Amino acid sequence: MDSTPLRKVLELERQKEFTDTAVFGGLDKFLSRWAAKTEATINKPSVLKKFRQLQLDKSSYSHLEKEQRRAKIEEILAFVSEIEAPPVKKPLKAVKPSAEPIAKPKRKSTPKTTQGTDIDAPITIIKGVSTAVAAKFNKLGAATIRDLLYYFPHRHLDYSRRKTISQLGEGVEETIIANVWQVREVRLGNRRSTEAIVGDETGNVRVVWFNNPYIAKQLSANQQIVLSGRLSIFKDQPVFESPEWEILEDKELVHTGRLVPLYPLTKGLYPRAVRKMMKGVIDRWSPEIAEFLPQQLRTRCKLLDLPQAIAQAHFPDSIDLKDMARVRLAFDELFLLQLGVLKRKRYWQVSQPANPFKIDIALLDGWMKTLPFEFTDAQKRVTSEILEDLKKPEPMSRLLQGEVGSGKTVVAMAALIAAVDNDFQGAFMAPTEILAEQHFTSICNLLAMAGQPLSQEDYLHTYSGLLKKPVTVALLIGDIKGKKKQELQKAIALGNVDIIIGTHALIQKDVEFKTLGLVIVDEQHRFGVAQRSTLRQKGFSPHMLVMTATPIPRTLALTLYGDLDLSVIDRLPPGRQTIKTKWLTPQQREKAYDFIRKQVAEGRQAFIICPLIEESEAVQARAAIGEYEYLSAEIFPSLKLGLLHGRMSSADKDDVMSRFRRGELDILVSTPVVEVGVDIPNATVMLIESADRFGLSQLHQFRGRVGRGKEQSYCMLLAENPSEIARNRLEIIEGVQDGFLLAEEDLKLRGPGEFFGTRQSGIPDLRMARISDTALLEMARREATVLFEKDPVLESAEHKLLLNEISRVWIKKDIGEQS
Repeated sequence: MDSTPLRKVLELERQKEFTDTAVFGGLDKFLSRWAAKTEATINKPSVLKKFRQLQLDKSSYSHLEKEQRRAKIEEILAFVSEIEAPPVKKPLKAVKPSAEPIAKPKRKSTPKTTQGTDIDAPITIIKGVSTAVAAKFNKLGAATIRDLLYYFPHRHLDYSRRKTISQLGEGVEETIIANVWQVREVRLGNRRSTEAIVGDETGNVRVVWFNNPYIAKQLSANQQIVLSGRLSIFKDQPVFESPEWEILEDKELVHTGRLVPLYPLTKGLYPRAVRKMMKGVIDRWSPEIAEFLPQQLRTRCKLLDLPQAIAQAHFPDSIDLKDMARVRLAFDELFLLQLGVLKRKRYWQVSQPANPFKIDIALLDGWMKTLPFEFTDAQKRVTSEILEDLKKPEPMSRLLQGEVGSGKTVVAMAALIAAVDNDFQGAFMAPTEILAEQHFTSICNLLAMAGQPLSQEDYLHTYSGLLKKPVTVALLIGDIKGKKKQELQKAIALGNVDIIIGTHALIQKDVEFKTLGLVIVDEQHRFGVAQRSTLRQKGFSPHMLVMTATPIPRTLALTLYGDLDLSVIDRLPPGRQTIKTKWLTPQQREKAYDFIRKQVAEGRQAFIICPLIEESEAVQARAAIGEYEYLSAEIFPSLKLGLLHGRMSSADKDDVMSRFRRGELDILVSTPVVEVGVDIPNATVMLIESADRFGLSQLHQFRGRVGRGKEQSYCMLLAENPSEIARNRLEIIEGVQDGFLLAEEDLKLRGPGEFFGTRQSGIPDLRMARISDTALLEMARREATVLFEKDPVLESAEHKLLLNEISRVWIKKDIGEQS
């Protein structure tokens, strides 16, 4: 029987103070449905009897007074608690209470298996963990004992400092130790409950557990118990209402009287049972985890030892130790990440020497003079950084950041000209066929400005006038089939093509290069590390330039791409327009539609972005398919609309985008697949539905789809009922146009995991580290750099365990373990 949904709803109803607003349609309807579905799954007669006594299928909660509702909720929760975790029954000797923090008994090992069990053993070796329970933990990423040690709580409840009864205050989470003077089963609101009178040297207080008569059988007079919860005033008398409780024994407290961990759960796992199991795991196995950081480093950085940090992260003895544990574990993540990227960079640069290019400055200056614009200072700076790299015998590994319209493509073109001038081929890889075609068109235009076209076949253009020899450019994408594809591949393999532009098709096995000297990857986060490595290995050891229009805060870029040197085009060319941005309420929707009609009437085009492509009750976002049909029939019946979503084939996507680019469509309704790079100069309006569901950086990327032409452009953000955080985001993007500033704000609001998918970049998951913690990140980078300079292959004896840990947390192929 899965009681998780029921518990969540009941706890929410309690938080809402029994107003019958926890679920849509009321609690009676929910309880009736849940009871009908659940009764057939209950096998134990005793449980089934109690279940039927609750009469959930005939619930009349909506007709009850507030106190009766409270009693009903507590009765059901008591039943749920009883089936979730077995009670503790052994009373032991009393401990005299005091007003100081509760003393922590010495941690004891509680071995449940053979001593010396490997911490990489499966969790089924733990007593009480069946294969079925293990499967539930596997869903949470915990398959081994080691995984459980790193299965950290998402937060802690602070029950650590206790009060005497006379010191208790109303409505505050507090803990007392008291003697049980009297305990009995009572009826409260016509429901069976437990009532106790407990006391210490300063006074007595009444305790009630609504709808939970079972506790009366588990407690007895003269026992000492620990209670953690909130005090209420009922009829002018103080009362503890349904507190957490434990019998005070000569062992460490788990559920009360301390910082109590709350773990991530999944269907079939329950808080008290998981907490109790984790306490045993931490006590038994945390002392056995190997310390891999050198002693001098730990001392210099004032870090806890690893076993202590693990234990304190789960069951901390104080707030300070909890914070110290997080710092140690976060440092580990960032330190190992930095060592990993440094190792990868060394493998790419030291173990694979590159061909240094001779840079003809006069040639490049002459080419730049053919352009109808001047390079900005930022473009000149990053071009210089790239050309300096190309002169070296180590292969360039550089990340070029620049917003849409900042001029990255023309900078990349300078590098391609240098490669071709040195008789090397250049490969330019984009994430989609649409973007590959745009780059092909842009590069051909740049070459045409500097010379004359000699031939312009499908997918293959040749230009003269720039270099001493003609420059041939090819487009290689998945849509090219049969004989034409074979001809292009043969020309590339023979060295008859200088610049090859394409998608992932460039890394297919049947595509070979003759002299690949430079690889440019656009919007790199769309590619994993493995794809980049595969493309790199097509040549001897080509220089690599990675480009992205996604503004990434410098701190995050240095962390995710520590193996790449960083260049940033931080200034847009002069004359770049400001896109007027406005957050609209649902009542202003019609005004937004009228504005789109007006723009289309003036010959412009518009985007409408929706977050999902199929209806979902769970996420109240307008689906692109349904929205397209509604807009076409009801709102813009006289206009031509197109639809773009992620489940369409590449050919269909390209067809829609081509029609939109040619002006055959007035409005493009799209899911976020339009986020990156699409260039439609005539589009002046961007309307984003459910804008509160996107982060700042993504909203900024959508906004960048308009404003490519000379006409004033606009971005309208519609949000039905945004949360406080979403309101903050929408207010920020209304007034801020700088993508890098927005990225910094996004990182603060959402954290690195949501901001940027770390899995796709091939780095280990970050659980404890906050990328916004700049000081810790810089300390980890500094220590990693110093250690790597002293022992780049980690061959000294004191670094053996560290090397093992790097190998364990990093994917081998990503950091060149073969080196």
